[in-house]
Amino acid sequence: MSAAPARPSIDLVDLLAGLAIAGLLLPEAVAYSGIAGMPPQAGVIALFIGLVCYGLLGTSRFAIVSSTSSSAAVLAAGTLALAGNAVDIRIAIGATLVLFGGLCFLIAGFARLGGLSHLIARPVLRGYTFGLAIVIALKQLPHLGGWPDLHGDFVPLLITDLVRTSDQVHAVTLGTGVVSLALLFLCERVRRLPGSLLVIALGVMASGWLAAHGVPLTGAINLHMSLGMPAWPAGGQWLPSVELAAALLLILYAESYSSIRGFALKHNDPVNANRDLLVLGVANVLCGLLQGMPVGAGYSGTSANEAAGAQSRWAGLVAGATVLLMVLLLLRWIERIPLAVLAAIVIHAVSKSWRLSVFKPYLQWKRDRLLALAAVVAVLSLGILNGLLVAIAFSLIMLLRQLAAARLSVLGRLANGHDFVAIAQHPTAVQPAGMLILRPEEPLFFANAESMMSMARGQVTQRKDLQQVILSLEESPDLDSTALEALSDFSSWLQALGIALHVARLKDETRNLLLRAALPQLSPQALNNWSVEDAVSALAGAPSSTGNPK
Repeated sequence: MSAAPARPSIDLVDLLAGLAIAGLLLPEAVAYSGIAGMPPQAGVIALFIGLVCYGLLGTSRFAIVSSTSSSAAVLAAGTLALAGNAVDIRIAIGATLVLFGGLCFLIAGFARLGGLSHLIARPVLRGYTFGLAIVIALKQLPHLGGWPDLHGDFVPLLITDLVRTSDQVHAVTLGTGVVSLALLFLCERVRRLPGSLLVIALGVMASGWLAAHGVPLTGAINLHMSLGMPAWPAGGQWLPSVELAAALLLILYAESYSSIRGFALKHNDPVNANRDLLVLGVANVLCGLLQGMPVGAGYSGTSANEAAGAQSRWAGLVAGATVLLMVLLLLRWIERIPLAVLAAIVIHAVSKSWRLSVFKPYLQWKRDRLLALAAVVAVLSLGILNGLLVAIAFSLIMLLRQLAAARLSVLGRLANGHDFVAIAQHPTAVQPAGMLILRPEEPLFFANAESMMSMARGQVTQRKDLQQVILSLEESPDLDSTALEALSDFSSWLQALGIALHVARLKDETRNLLLRAALPQLSPQALNNWSVEDAVSALAGAPSSTGNPK
């Protein structure tokens, strides 16, 4: 790991920002512990570790690393699948999953897999987040209104259980939750008014009366309980544990790097994806060892940090120190927060993901609408974890489907100039006499090479006066063995017909590979055409008017 970027000296702005976001993050950490089915101290431990680790080692001056609602939901689904409803076993298994997730981060960081987050396309991430917010809100309703606890994450079943047990709603608990939720949305209209702190303060002040009327409180937070070691999986649980840890890695890093890179672009700051992988790995390993929650750079905390005026990573370190002081000095008050208030804070936090406007660009562009919809449906119908995996698999299948599509353009000269364009889009473009210029519109690889060369043969057979074929390979930065063999077969077939083959616009890697392959007809001279114009001019016996790619 390279040395961490130097941290500037702390100033008043960072100090105030750190104090402000600490008050926002601590109740959210306790609330997210409830989402994951973990004790409240799991979120507190994770919050402190995440803030300190990223403040010391991270690269973004705005990123706030803490537990997130999405990772909490994935952890809940994973521990439920491996341990059922046994609380003690779920805590131990949860720590193991967080530890394994941290190790996955470290492996990915050392392997320099900084582009890992791109495995989850943005439409999939937005659709997944939308569906996840609905699931999280539904599962918080028992705390908000006194319903019996809900099990699982299958949305139709959750709704059925809520309707079936609606007669068991506790009026005072529901009133507390609704008032808290209304105050949170009302405080959004008043700039710099910390709504979560306000409802928590009011809830703690009224906790005695509320508890006397049956409203449950957070309860004891025993930090000493978090200093145990995670339990290693049983023999048949190793593979599911690794799979769940990989799922945590994907969702945490996709969410984290999305917010880190988004704010870096906004402020023209440098980012180092591989370094952030390592930092998140260290933080999650420590969280796993101390039985904490998984942590990542959530968008809500990072945007709150920016809005508070943070200028450096000192804001995160100040927030970490403030959290520690709050736990040491105010722990007995934190334990008196009504669960209905925490549920309202969670629902308010995830409500920002319900906005249908996030899907407007895909409808306007007429792109990736199916991906976003599939992600929403997958989460709502298959559950949080299975929905995530299915959404990722669907996006990869759609990518392969697009890449595997055999799209081959025939090029012609535009207006007697130097530009060669697809005739299908520019009917006025003219093909040079005796020449056929072809351009694959997707990179050649094992899934499309055979069909692409088959289409090329079809184009050749339609021309009776053909003497030369020029293949423009600007879309192929490299060739795998299948593509190379398909190209070799095509070259041999042309040679049997007495038609010469030339290639143009080769990337350096592809040119070097073709030189080593020594395919029929493709002599070193046939690989030296930097542009289609070069190839056409050389075959016509005239000097090229330009050496630049066209």
